[in-house]
This record gives sequence, C-alpha cells and structure tokens, in this order.
Amino acid sequence: MSLAQHLLELRKRIIIAAIGLIAGMIIAAIVTNPIIELLTAPIRTIAETRGDDFAALNFTTVTSAFDMRMRIAFTIGIFLSAPVWLWQVWAFIMPGLTRKEVRYTVAFVAAAIPLFFAGCYVGLTIVPHIIEIMWSLTPEGGVNFYSAAEYYDFIFKLLLVIGVSFVLPVFLVALNLAGVVSGRDILKGWRIAIITATIFAAIATPAYEVTSMLLLAGILVVLYFAAAGVSLLFDRRKRKRDAALLAADAGA
Repeated sequence: MSLAQHLLELRKRIIIAAIGLIAGMIIAAIVTNPIIELLTAPIRTIAETRGDDFAALNFTTVTSAFDMRMRIAFTIGIFLSAPVWLWQVWAFIMPGLTRKEVRYTVAFVAAAIPLFFAGCYVGLTIVPHIIEIMWSLTPEGGVNFYSAAEYYDFIFKLLLVIGVSFVLPVFLVALNLAGVVSGRDILKGWRIAIITATIFAAIATPAYEVTSMLLLAGILVVLYFAAAGVSLLFDRRKRKRDAALLAADAGA
C-alpha cells in the first residue's frame, strides 16, 4: 500500500473506532446513576457513621454535575467500545506482523484484558476501605466535603493503578519474549516482589482486614510467580531451539 492508501485506511479505522466510542458513551450515559451510587457509597457510609453531614460530595460549579456524568460516560464508553476500537487497531497493524508476532499479540491481549478487569474489580472492593482510612485522619471538628471532580479522579486513577498492577506479570513475560529479561532474573526478585505486594496490600486495605490484605497480596504474588514460571518455560524452549540449530549447523 502507498502512503496515501495507508492514511485513508487509518482514517477509516479512526472513524469506525470513534463511532463505537460514541455508541458506548450513549449506552454508558444511561447507567451513570447506578455508577455514581456505587462510587459515592463510601461517603454515605461515613455520613451515617457520624450521624450528621460530616461528609458529602460537593459540586462547586454550575456544570460540575454534568461534567462528572460526561466523564463517567466517556470512561465507561471506552471500556464498552473496547472490542470495536481494539479490533480497528489490530486490523490496521496486523498486515505488517509476522505469524509469530500475531500469535504472541493475541496471547498477550487475551491474558491482559481479563487481568486488568480483575484488578479493577479488586480496586472497587478496597476503595471504601481507603476512603475510610483517609477519613479517620480528619482532625476533630473538621469536615470532609469532597469535590466531585477530584473524588472521581482519585477513584479512577486508583482503579487504573490496581488494574495495571494485575497486568504487570504479562508485561514481564513480554519482556522475556523480547529478550530483555530472563526467567531467572524475574525469579531472583521474588523477595522484593513479596515485600512490594505486601506493602501495597497493607496500604490498600484497612488494618483490621487482615484477610483482605493477605488475599490481595497473595493474588499479586501468585501472578508474579506465574510470570516467572512462564518465562522459565520460554527460556527452556529457546535453549532447546538454539541447541538444535547449532547441532544442525555443525552437521552441515
């Protein structure tokens, strides 16, 4: 294909992806109320615990409520339309990939997407605990009026961080396939991985929820060791393949 044809193909893919995103946003706009109810549940819990108007979601401008709904619709729309725009990206780059690269890419996406959503789900379960911990640090006589925009950004970024942390083992395997890091190198860092996972889980869960902390830390550690095991398997296959090629060259 010529450069002009590539540009036309790119424009076509972008238009289809944009249509999918808009459709996803329209669908998401219908369910913003349940989503807002879910996200603001910790604030209502704090208010009920105090028995007064100690905590509330605060809309500081005339359009802030509308802005929050639009941002939620946009975020959820991205997730709902993911099959459409991911396919457009895939269809655009696939002709330039080898069969081996296509296979690895499919395996990477197939593993990364469910892990990311699993991380987001775990994030939703621990968000109330984090907000509760932050609330407990409020000095006597203080009140917590959460700006709607900042509150939403906090939750969205937290879910994103936890979702990405669940996908990190897949990136480790990808780095191993690229020859950047070996399976042994990944395995050598197991002490740091366990400490990091434990600290992260301790921060993300309340002190009295030891079970939740151990569960989150255990999931992250298991994913790390799974990445190390898969990388060791790939390294072993690579060594056998290299040995066979050397033997073939020697025989020739």
